[in-house]
Amino acid sequence: MNPSDETVRQILKDTKVIALVGWSPKPDRPSHGVANYLVRMGYQVIPVNPGLAGTVVKWGEVVRGSLREIVDHVDLIDIFRKSEAVPQVVDEALSHFARRPVIWTQLGVVNEVAAEKARAAGAQVVMDRCPAIEIPRLLG
Repeated sequence: MNPSDETVRQILKDTKVIALVGWSPKPDRPSHGVANYLVRMGYQVIPVNPGLAGTVVKWGEVVRGSLREIVDHVDLIDIFRKSEAVPQVVDEALSHFARRPVIWTQLGVVNEVAAEKARAAGAQVVMDRCPAIEIPRLLG
């Protein structure tokens, strides 16, 4: 169950730093386009992809191999992975970040078990939605 539009609107307003798990350097991949959009909208986007760790992306961030490599606070974790991979990402987020980031899964990505675990630990969860669609819809 997703939060209300008003709650999602507030999440998007309050968010400053986004860890984008499953980022791809390929321009035709949705994670690439969404990351670029979020950067243009003023968010700090930290790309996460173990196969590209250490690479510097065009907006100046270094690709991290995992969430554990992020030393600063993250407001939102945007997951571009298969639904089966969400529990691992949630576990890593819950064990690494003392202040709970929002767990956000992209269109088509749903894992109710991981979502319930995140909620039980105090994290907000938004599933099966894309911030690049929600930002213009909810923030104008």
